[in-house]
Amino acid sequence: MENKSSKEHHVCPWYMAYLFDNPLRPLLHNPEKILGQYVKPGMTVLDIGCGMGFFSLGMARMVRPGGRVISLDLQARMLTILERRGRRQGLSRHIEGRIVEGDSLPVADPVDFALCFWMVHEIPDQAVFFRELNRVLKPGAHVLIAEPAMHHVKPEDLDKTVSIAMKEGFSAAGRPRIRLSHAVVLEKPCLVSSV
Repeated sequence: MENKSSKEHHVCPWYMAYLFDNPLRPLLHNPEKILGQYVKPGMTVLDIGCGMGFFSLGMARMVRPGGRVISLDLQARMLTILERRGRRQGLSRHIEGRIVEGDSLPVADPVDFALCFWMVHEIPDQAVFFRELNRVLKPGAHVLIAEPAMHHVKPEDLDKTVSIAMKEGFSAAGRPRIRLSHAVVLEKPCLVSSV
């Protein structure tokens, strides 16, 4: 996840996020419709590469009253904007912004669900990323990955990502249809008792 060099991979700059997070986006990507079957009240959920918080804010509404969203990003500016938006919408007590430095996810608490929306293609070492994700997720937890179809990400790129995730212990649990995206749901297997 670390930004090794601009030649190895590209991280979307904070100011470009305004192109995605605009007043029309809820018509394309309604958080409740996309995530409603995975995110429930009281859950702890993870928004990895949260940007300015479009999905973090949506998930914060969904996990109320007792849940929380841990929003992760490489760029402090994104988290500052998310914090301001959360305060304005009365959701800040349900959102925790954390900066990601290096290859590890700054999460110790077990997580019920993780969202990776339009960001996995930016990760230089996906095996390390999925190993970390496996560490923080509860058994049986789901991960929704959506990659931008109108960008340079092709369906076969997502297939490669799924293959890497499966080598790190995940199983594929579905291919939801999300506008302008290639998407997959992954599941961390439940622990099996040897009794």
